[in-house]
Amino acid sequence: MIYLPTIKQLQYLVALHRTGHFGRAADACHVSQSTLSAGIRELETLLSSVLVERTRRVVRFTPLGDQVVERAWRLLAEAEAIAELARASGRPLAGELRLGVIPTIAPFLLPRLLPGLRAAWPELRLYLREEQSDQACALLARGELDCVLLALPWACGDVEADVLFDDPILLAFHPADLPEPPAEVDPATLPQERLLLLEDGHCLKDHALAACGRAGLRADAAVLGTSLHTLVQMVENRIGCTFLPRLAVDAGILASTQVETRPLDSPRASRRIALVWRPTSPRASEFRLLAAELRKAAEAMRGPAPGAPAGRPVRSPAGGSPRG
Repeated sequence: MIYLPTIKQLQYLVALHRTGHFGRAADACHVSQSTLSAGIRELETLLSSVLVERTRRVVRFTPLGDQVVERAWRLLAEAEAIAELARASGRPLAGELRLGVIPTIAPFLLPRLLPGLRAAWPELRLYLREEQSDQACALLARGELDCVLLALPWACGDVEADVLFDDPILLAFHPADLPEPPAEVDPATLPQERLLLLEDGHCLKDHALAACGRAGLRADAAVLGTSLHTLVQMVENRIGCTFLPRLAVDAGILASTQVETRPLDSPRASRRIALVWRPTSPRASEFRLLAAELRKAAEAMRGPAPGAPAGRPVRSPAGGSPRG
């Protein structure tokens, strides 16, 4: 008879890999440290292999341990999908749902979304996690998030997506720096040394530079900000100009400032906001309901964006672009 690893043993191993610490891994699994350590030793005995090198200061996984963890993620995601299948057979949008949101969307759309969502689906327990795009997609693939609200194009792997709306990217500037702005600004005319960008990891930086046709702009050639609010304050203080999504402008990010905006004269000056999930998830119908609520919240802010393919589910191929 072949003895197989248990779900619990794999959960312990994955938690240790994620936290790099036996105590924190035990806390994440809601067990004692001795229970978690014993479970991992039982797994190593079962496999007749060392998966984790233990020292007083560090926890280091062996090459085989890393391979086992990679497969364990997939097995645990499938096990969770079984539980999701049972939950989805009951009432829609009831129970727990873990939603990832990127920072250039979360503070602008979620405040408009949550009150209506609570009213429409009172049994839903929505857990929100704000992450940059790469990390959010990784958590989705590992089953730690159920769906992600992000901006396309982005290399998020093999996902299903429901496109919500197109979000134009605008130039934000101080009127004293651009006293007679044109109706649309040619990105080629923007001085590189005055360009303020988000730091690496934010997909909006890639989308904005792609809109300008300047994707190769060196990160150290411009001032980098940690958030859109930080960039707005730098523009207000006449340090330079930046790019803002219309979603943030409509949500009032420029309130109490002198900063103005103009559209960019570029066919790529836009990002596409979408809700994405794993193609194997049995909760696709629930995610489309959630997408409909997100779409209504966005339309309440500014009205439907002309030409946006709202409500059209699409399949995003593995890979994609851009990637930061």
